[in-house]
Amino acid sequence: MPQRRILVIWFSSLAIDIVLRREPGLSGVPVAVVADEAGRQVVLGATRAAVAAGVAPGLGLTDARAVCPDLLTRAADPVRQGDVLAALRRWLGRISPWVGEEGTDTLRADLTGSAHLFGGEAALAETLSQDCAQLGFTVRLGIANTPGAAWAVARFDRAERRGLRTGDAIDQEARATRSRAAKRPDRRAALAPRAEHVAIVPPDGTRATLAPLPVAALRLAPDTVEHLARLGLRRVEDLAVLPRAALARRFGIAVVRRLDQAFGSEPEPISPSAQPLHFATRMNLPDPIGLEADLQAGIDRLLPPLCARLKEAGRGARHLRLTATRSDGTQTSLEIGLARPTHDAGRIRPILALKLPDIDAGFGIDRLRLHAFVTEPLTALQHSGHAEAAAAGRDRLAAGEDAALTGLWDRLGARLGTEALTRLHPADSHIPKQGATVMAALFSAPADRWPPRAQPRPLRLFVPERITPIAPGPPPKAFRWRRRDHRVAIGFGPERIAPEWWHDDPDWRSGARDYWRIETTEGTRLWLFEVRAPDRSGGWFVEGDFG
Repeated sequence: MPQRRILVIWFSSLAIDIVLRREPGLSGVPVAVVADEAGRQVVLGATRAAVAAGVAPGLGLTDARAVCPDLLTRAADPVRQGDVLAALRRWLGRISPWVGEEGTDTLRADLTGSAHLFGGEAALAETLSQDCAQLGFTVRLGIANTPGAAWAVARFDRAERRGLRTGDAIDQEARATRSRAAKRPDRRAALAPRAEHVAIVPPDGTRATLAPLPVAALRLAPDTVEHLARLGLRRVEDLAVLPRAALARRFGIAVVRRLDQAFGSEPEPISPSAQPLHFATRMNLPDPIGLEADLQAGIDRLLPPLCARLKEAGRGARHLRLTATRSDGTQTSLEIGLARPTHDAGRIRPILALKLPDIDAGFGIDRLRLHAFVTEPLTALQHSGHAEAAAAGRDRLAAGEDAALTGLWDRLGARLGTEALTRLHPADSHIPKQGATVMAALFSAPADRWPPRAQPRPLRLFVPERITPIAPGPPPKAFRWRRRDHRVAIGFGPERIAPEWWHDDPDWRSGARDYWRIETTEGTRLWLFEVRAPDRSGGWFVEGDFG
């Protein structure tokens, strides 16, 4: 059986490389990609000009602007970076079927038995380096027997090993020996775009290669690396000679596990990422368009092939995104959500038409892309006879989930937003305001039945409002509410309601309430209750209106 060989490709400047691919004119300008981390803006990547001025990844944006006042910034786009890394993973599948992602900027592949097809490991690494440089990506490659060792040599080279200092190291060199000593590596140059690095570990040289590397090469957590450094354990060889039981007891099993994975004592398989389902259609326009009718005509061309692909895969679209690229390179998009997954173009088309006025065409649109980014499986329906079809129709109508209602959910969701569509489900509580649970209408089924009530409930509930009795009751024969005098014509009650013993509601700490249904002489039907409390919190209140 051939020796296992693993390739690791680290895209060290993926964030800034993505920006330069979209805006190549910024390659000679100090530009940094920033992201929000722990409440502050942090630099994730910088161009060659920014690095030369002193800007480095991990630096705060305020400090970066202090060292480089002319610094331009671009916001990080994690979604786009993930899409680019997934595209690179598919591209790397040409050398091995076992390709996986690690983190947000690293790919690893199993080269066992396949490197000779490309002229050997060195020739393969050189080819990948050149291809990535032509694509505009900065890469650092490492090949070793284990994923941990390949990851370590890809991120830490010999120059960084020479730059590792201990507490006993002399920080200065004599002037006589400085000219003979090797030049110190320029860390800024290492961060410059397209600074390629290739490290190939011999099959029998894993331990010797990893020994002088810092402990951060073992993929340990930053706080663990800092803890080890405070104790003088700075290199991998410092950990390898320690007793394993004491090491695990003091620093945790993760340190021992990473050490075994790097040396090959513990297997670490590479699981290839599954190919994601992708349903999208795109159309390039010969001339820019801006009329709503032209956009509708474009949708009529994009929607049928998209629905055909969904139907072939046995899936239905739940959320769709229409992206329009303007002639100046900017983009605008709209999204719609459907109450039920479908691949019926006739059902999707009117929902998209409702949102078309929200698109700002600008100077014209020259590209349209329709993407079903959330899909769900659709099961085939068995054909039935007339009796079975009639019974199924009656069941759907009884449940309230017929096609007309589903279409209504779609149209309302397109206008108001899917989060604004709710339905009530019965809840097991005696408290009136907690007698129902609000649920999302698109992701819940209607309630089978509501539990029967001994007394009717008002159509509208609101925060209890105090009333001033004018004539004694109960209920009061006359009272003043909302600066008006009301006289009771008829009343029904009382209905005593008490909260559950396990429920602690501040509004119900006064105890049970006696509710009355009353109708005034003017025809207003209200829901009153009395709180029997000795303090000022007692009295009569209005909580509902029967309409």
